Order: sequence, then C-alpha cells, then structure tokens
Amino acid sequence: MKSKLMQMLEERKDEMIEIRRYLHEHPELSFEEENTSRYIEEFYKGKDVKVDRKVGGGNGLIVTITGGKPGKTIGLRADFDALPIFEETDVPFKSKNPGVMHACAHDGHTAYLMILADCLIQLKDEIPGTIKIIHQPAEEVPPGGAIGMIESGLLDDLDNIFGIHLLPMGPSGVVGYNSGYVFPGRAYFKLKVQGVGGHGSSPHLANDAIVAGAHFVTAVQTVISRRLNPFDMGVVTIGSFDGKGTFNVIKDSVEIEGDVRAMTDETRTLIETEIRRISRGIEEEFNVTCEMTYTPDYPPLYNNPDLTEMVAEILKNANDKDITEVQEFPKLSPSEDFAHYAKKFPACFFYICCTPKGVEKPYFNHHPKFDIDEDALLVAAKAVGQVVCGYYGI
Repeated sequence: MKSKLMQMLEERKDEMIEIRRYLHEHPELSFEEENTSRYIEEFYKGKDVKVDRKVGGGNGLIVTITGGKPGKTIGLRADFDALPIFEETDVPFKSKNPGVMHACAHDGHTAYLMILADCLIQLKDEIPGTIKIIHQPAEEVPPGGAIGMIESGLLDDLDNIFGIHLLPMGPSGVVGYNSGYVFPGRAYFKLKVQGVGGHGSSPHLANDAIVAGAHFVTAVQTVISRRLNPFDMGVVTIGSFDGKGTFNVIKDSVEIEGDVRAMTDETRTLIETEIRRISRGIEEEFNVTCEMTYTPDYPPLYNNPDLTEMVAEILKNANDKDITEVQEFPKLSPSEDFAHYAKKFPACFFYICCTPKGVEKPYFNHHPKFDIDEDALLVAAKAVGQVVCGYYGI
C-alpha cells in the first residue's frame, strides 16, 4: 500500500498547492473560520467517510476513515485558522482579507492533510484500523480549538495522535523531530495595581501605583533568576504597562500584562506561585491593592519518546526522494495547542522544513512576509503517509 499511496500523493502535488493558495487568499481568524470550515466540508462530500462538523461547538471537523480490517485508531491533526496580520508578501495569491494572513502555515497544514486524507479514503480497505482526520480551528488564540475537539468525545478512542508543523528551519525535504517536552507551556496574567492618586507636589498625600507597579516588574524577573532550577526553562515577559497619565499627577492605578513560558507543568506552577506571592508582597510593601488575573492556557507539549522514536525510524528508512534528511531538532520556544491532545493521548508532533528556495535568512512564522516553499506540502503529505504506513505495517 505504501508505494501506491506515495505515487498517489505525487500525482496530486499540484492540487495541494492549489488548495493551499485558495486558503491563503481567504484567511479567517480564530473562532471565525466558518467559510474555511465549509470549504473543507465540501471537499469530503460524496466520499465514503463519516464527517462530523461543528465539532465541540466550533468550526472543527472530524473525518473518520474506517479501514477494511479492525485495528488501532489514530488521529492526524491539522489546524486552519489565520492571524491578525497585514500581509507584506509579493505573491499572486495574497490575502484578500486585509489585516488577516496565513502567516503560520496553517493553510499548508490543511492542504496537505486534505489530499492525504482523500488518498487514504481510496485505500481504506487495506488499512487495519481507523484513521481520524482532525481539521481543527482556532489554534492561535487561547483557550484554543483543541479543547473543543477533545471535549466532543469523538476522539476518545484514539490510541495515538500525530501532527506536523511547517517551519523555515531548513530546505524542503528536511524533516525534524524531538522527544519529551519539546514546546513550552504558556500562561497570561494581568495585574491591576490600585493606589491613591494625587498631585506631584504632594506625594505624601497619595499612594503611587506606578512606583508599586515598577517594583513588581523588577521583582518578577527574580522568579527566573532566583527561584527556578538553572537547568529548567522559564520566561516571564512584561508586554504591557499601562500607566499613561499627566506628568505632574500621581497615578492612582496601573495595569500590567505579561506572558509566561515554561517547559514543564511543574515549572509553570512554580512560576505562577511566585508571581502571586510577589503580588501579595507589593500590596504589603506599598499599601496598595493588587487584583491578579492569571490564566494558564496551553500546556507544555510532550512527545511520547517511544512513539517519536518509531516516527524517526520510519522516516529515516523511508527511502523517499522527497524526504532527503531526517534530523533531531533542538527544543523550540513557541507554544502549540496540540499539547492538549498530547496530554490525553500518546502523541508525536514533528516538523517539515519549508525555507523558500534561494533564501538564506527566511522570515519566520508570524511575520508579515512569511512564506513557504510549496514543495514542502508534498514532503508533509509523504512524511505523515509514511508514518501511517509504518504504524500499521502496510
């Protein structure tokens, strides 16, 4: 079956590119992807599969391919939301929705998986198990679309789940993998510091929220430098300090917003505990009140070591002209809501390189000039197809 599948994918490379370009021209933001969802649903009409739409109350779809023989059930996931970015690329299929752009390659993820799914549908009698194609919305905005897909219950029977991400970390043909905790978890916090306003000439009659907030900004950096094990990864970023006022008026309140990244759940919990402790200390030290909103969103992404080793061996032994190199990648710093699946099912999330040809320093995902080498779409389809065939021994 593997040789048939690879040949079918090669013959449909142009169709993958066509789908990707259509999606790129018509991007939609997270939780607003109704037209994209309908487009994907229309693709599967008339095919011998079960399609569940509006999964989890959102725009997601799950396409169930029931094989000709009983066996394990796996999931293949691709996301399809875009970002609130004004596109600056010079391509003929530029976004027709100003201020919205597929700057994270989700258009490519969806395009490869639609064609791979269609080929698997045609070969399903040879599959000893069930494959669930997970077209997921809203990866970019917490709480993310993965939670709704999981809570639908339609994935409860999964034995394993696989996903990929297109990244410009090498030329098309290079596939990357890593094991264990590979992406950090993420959290958001907002702190409102309430003091007492007054005139700059009479600071003793006021209680300066800016001074208290500034101490908080400085103090939270010690969480990383003085509370974390030096071998653990953690980041606290203050991205917003809203204290604008008049030069000679003491502000009565400020709002501070921040971002937390941590590679393990234990580290993420420790950072939250320490940030809350510092907030309480600021109240006592400056006689202000602090209202803290702390929202953990995406957990750290954990690649099951045994499953990842299997994926790496399958790809290294693929002997495929389009998969030219398989590398172990370092841990990466973005967050991904695929991590929610990986908390529930043994999972492997790996990487398809897509640096445009002739480009030495590519723009990375989320940049307004981000683009991909579209040859990577076939690499993605083949790599995941190879994993499916190797998993089932077909």
